[in-house]
Amino acid sequence: MGFGSYDESEQERQQSNDEEEAAEGVDAHEHEHDGEVNVESDVSTDALVDRLGEMKADAEADDEDA
Repeated sequence: MGFGSYDESEQERQQSNDEEEAAEGVDAHEHEHDGEVNVESDVSTDALVDRLGEMKADAEADDEDA
């Protein structure tokens, strides 16, 4: 078997796999979970929002320097 024939058969096999996966579709609810998240923190919401603003300002300053 020459390199060219291997290349063609590999390409055909990949195309076949792609078509099978497309036909199966996507389950949009596959990773859906019911539950809740609780976060306990000693930091106030205002302090967290202020820190987020600082982080955004730092990122913008870094973008301007680049």
